Amino acid sequence: MAKTSKIAKNEQRRAVVARYAARRAELKELIRKPATPQDVREAAQRELRAQPRDASATRVRNRDSVDGRPRGYFRVFGLSRVNVRTHAHAGHLPGVRKSSW
Repeated sequence: MAKTSKIAKNEQRRAVVARYAARRAELKELIRKPATPQDVREAAQRELRAQPRDASATRVRNRDSVDGRPRGYFRVFGLSRVNVRTHAHAGHLPGVRKSSW
């Protein structure tokens, strides 16, 4: 089980990313386009730098939906390797079977 404070902080980051996502995409598009005038591009870069660090989507950590474990995360299930194994053995994950050969 991860610390509750770490899980809460990650949820706050998700909220900040969602709040800034649209404006961030606009600014990145302005910066990316070659037809954008230099002064507009520089203004967009300044505004992008002025945004909070947590507005970047890379700051969000994938965590297990059951216990918040940050390592060994499986995107398909939204679970860590520990809980994938537990739920697979219990038969809670459709289409997942224990292999043996």
